[in-house]
Amino acid sequence: MPSALRPAPAHRRPTGRTAVLSLTLATVLAAGALAGLAGNAGAADGNLLANAGFESGALAPWSCSAGTGSIVDSGAHSGSHALKGAVSNGDTAQCGQTVAVQPNTAYRLSAWVQGQYVYLGATGSGVTDPATWTAGGPGWQQLSTAFTTGPATTSVTVYLHGWYGQGAYLADDITLTGPGGGPSTPPPTGTPTGTPTGTPTGGPTTTPPPNAALPVAPYIDMGAWPTPSMPAMATSGGVKGYTMGFVTGVGCKASWFNAYDPRTGWAKDQVDALRSAGGDVKLSFGGASGTELAAACGSVDSLFAEYDAVVRAYGLRYVDYDIEGAAIADTASNDRRSAALARLQQAHPGLKVSLTLPVLPEGLTSEGVAIVKSARDAGVDLDLVNVMAMDYYRSGTDYGNAAVQAAQSLFGQLKALYPAKTDAQLWAMAGVTPMIGENDDHQIYSQAAAQQLVAFAQQHHLGLLAFWDATRDANACTGGSLSKCTNIPQQPYEFAKIFSRYTG
Repeated sequence: MPSALRPAPAHRRPTGRTAVLSLTLATVLAAGALAGLAGNAGAADGNLLANAGFESGALAPWSCSAGTGSIVDSGAHSGSHALKGAVSNGDTAQCGQTVAVQPNTAYRLSAWVQGQYVYLGATGSGVTDPATWTAGGPGWQQLSTAFTTGPATTSVTVYLHGWYGQGAYLADDITLTGPGGGPSTPPPTGTPTGTPTGTPTGGPTTTPPPNAALPVAPYIDMGAWPTPSMPAMATSGGVKGYTMGFVTGVGCKASWFNAYDPRTGWAKDQVDALRSAGGDVKLSFGGASGTELAAACGSVDSLFAEYDAVVRAYGLRYVDYDIEGAAIADTASNDRRSAALARLQQAHPGLKVSLTLPVLPEGLTSEGVAIVKSARDAGVDLDLVNVMAMDYYRSGTDYGNAAVQAAQSLFGQLKALYPAKTDAQLWAMAGVTPMIGENDDHQIYSQAAAQQLVAFAQQHHLGLLAFWDATRDANACTGGSLSKCTNIPQQPYEFAKIFSRYTG
């Protein structure tokens, strides 16, 4: 979506609400049985983790990404040794240990850490990652959290990591308490814990829900500040789901707008709330700001691994790829993405994939057509081709008519690309996303234009209606930044209420 509307804050951090919850839980746990656990605790006194205080002087059975972990013999929290994670601009220095646990059982996890933006969590089949974090401060700080295993969980991987470019961190006296056994076979040294490589052999970290119909899924700028609440917006606007933007790449590592690691399940509580109400999300990679992973990752294997990790973390049934700017003409990265997406669908049967591309009223650009053709030829089963019907920079253009014309033009292009499909199938492959209110070129997409598009979609049964973006619709303000306001007279959520009338 337009970069002027969606800045990607390079140093955005978790919200105060998350910090308060983490601190509250830390206080509760510190007051209980965890408070007295020592740095050298082992399975004999209730700690399931081996070498939990690193007093062996060796790393094993801990394993760290790309050799980023080491044991230091000074500055420990207790005893004489601690773990050091060498964070860089391209690696968060994730270190982990896999241990045997029991199904349907509560566990408590704690660690002492020192450094900027240090995370503690646990992953495993059927386990919702309980990740907690600290923004840092003077001296050592304790991170504490808790989780419950699923009905089939037999092992979990406890992990710690820092954050890109924030400097090294120290960790010591890590405890996992609850019934279980000794350490299971650790992951291979040098493989980031919880980061799949190649074709996955197990199920997703989060069990995907059944596909919920999402004929309307407005884009929502998850990088806005404060973090938007999708469940609250859904209740107010009447929509069932959103397209969350945007996951980009910090090097060949997936990142929420260069700020959060998707592997921690950031904002997944919101996703779960939408699903419990009968909705779902589409998660969008790319956008106008930041680097799309297909350009950042040099191989299909590494690109697939990043896409796969995000799909698993959120149990996704829908993924979207917003390709614009310089990325749209990068043939090599576009072909790499196509190959990775074909593998992703093989690994996750039923996963729906959409491409979101720039458009003129006359249709997709030649580069956009080439991207669809690349996906088709690689064997990707495209659910949707979604066009960004906005910012034409043509003075006097009626943006309502232009959005309808763009949809009609897209239909003709899809017919040429997929001659075996019926007209109904081709319309179901078409998505349209206008920018509500004032566009960057100062042309207006009005409420009447939205009603016109809904009527057209009802006539032809388009696969998707969306708009950029939900936070602007909620704010309903004029005279302000286009990243926050539509700058036209409207009521809060007025566009959402219009679009929500479309049922597919």
